[in-house]
Amino acid sequence: MGRPIGLLREGYPYLKTLGMRRITGFPIDVAFGSNDVIYILTRNVGSAFIRVWTFDDAEQLTDDLVQIGSYGKGEGQFEWPVQIITDCKGNLYVSDEANHNISTFSSDGEFITRWGNLGSKEGEFNAPTGIGFDTQGNMIVADSLNHRIQKYTSSGEFLSQFGTHGSEDGKFDTPWGVHVDELGNIYVADWGNNRIQVFTDEADHIMSITGNPVTGLTMQGPSSVTVDLHGDIYVTDWANNRVLMFDSKGRYIWKFLGDASLSRCARNYMLTNAYPNRLREMANLEEEKYLRKPTSVRVDGKLRLCIADHHSYRVQVYQKEATELDEHTISEPLRNPTLATV
Repeated sequence: MGRPIGLLREGYPYLKTLGMRRITGFPIDVAFGSNDVIYILTRNVGSAFIRVWTFDDAEQLTDDLVQIGSYGKGEGQFEWPVQIITDCKGNLYVSDEANHNISTFSSDGEFITRWGNLGSKEGEFNAPTGIGFDTQGNMIVADSLNHRIQKYTSSGEFLSQFGTHGSEDGKFDTPWGVHVDELGNIYVADWGNNRIQVFTDEADHIMSITGNPVTGLTMQGPSSVTVDLHGDIYVTDWANNRVLMFDSKGRYIWKFLGDASLSRCARNYMLTNAYPNRLREMANLEEEKYLRKPTSVRVDGKLRLCIADHHSYRVQVYQKEATELDEHTISEPLRNPTLATV
């Protein structure tokens, strides 16, 4: 199914909060499995693992919490993981910028393999961060401290690379998140240059997105980028504690600042602990809802927008509401458009 020629964006209501500190402490990224499973990649000093969770959340904490991987340098371990993705078979892939490699697990959590080593030659990494599959099933990797993008087979065979250190189009300064859309276009969160760069699958530069030049809105430390099935683009504006949304042409639409509520498991945990209940009773709850250093944004097939709210130990979830338009329900492009809302 192709993209619509227009979209009636009806709203983006807040759906729910997932996780809490004891379950999803310092989430860095999320990925989606079957049957509403969500994989939440977490990292902190001395701790790193994948929490297996669901969109239903959990009623209470139990001893049956499922995790994949652990902290360390051995097989099936990470030290400073950055991004997690799944393939068409449900296998999990995790980049680790400290160990300079990418690990693979089955959907059941069994370690399969890992590949990569420190260096600057072809096929080597210096802090790999963002990863994503292209339309051919090859993996695109942001080789962050080598300031380039590399392409591999899913098993780790080097194919090609592009980019060097700099600020011109097609150059990078510490690229971070990556995403490949269904058209094959490659999106790179160019962290040090405070922009998103978009390329064809042949590495030709298409456009750069820096914010909203009309209002002066800019990015500071974009850490993640994703694209939904309508072509809308989402960016975690890390240092500004927000997620920015753009259309497929790079035009700014709106921003998400955070609307968190207590997750189901956090609410039930609070009901059994009198002291934190008193602290929450005394707190400024308006501040509690906002994003704090969001590191990743993802959209699933149901148009649920999931934000890894890193410093608040949770995932904030929004639900996109939109109607696709055709040539009968939207006019031709206007030369000098204005919008008034009744």
